[in-house]
Amino acid sequence: MSEDLLHKQFPPYVAKKGETYMNAKQVAHFRKRLETLRDELQGDIDRTVHTMQDEATVFADPNDRASQESDIALELRNRDRERKLIKKIEESIARIDEEDYGYCNSCGIEIGLKRLEARPTATLCIDCKTLEELREKQVAK
Repeated sequence: MSEDLLHKQFPPYVAKKGETYMNAKQVAHFRKRLETLRDELQGDIDRTVHTMQDEATVFADPNDRASQESDIALELRNRDRERKLIKKIEESIARIDEEDYGYCNSCGIEIGLKRLEARPTATLCIDCKTLEELREKQVAK
């Protein structure tokens, strides 16, 4: 949904040969990308709130009522996920401000442009994320 729109609005950043990692152009690209995604998600949340307030219909038929409640519950779960994503986006923007964006929280190496294009809120390089997921699998067993 918003992710699909984001990919259409923002073509992936293509680094030029010899370009330094997280230079001003790259930082500006990712900041704009994150801010646009945040604004789209916030707009979706606001529209949902207004829609739910406007469509507060009481149905006489229990099946219609159950269907409406199910739809509302699903919508609220989606908006909760989006709210959590907005928090991650805000943290990523703060990392940009601190000039720490694009570097792994665990080992400090570059996360990589391709990974950041796929997941602009990434905080771990692919190796550290893989290790984290393996540990989670082991603990879950």
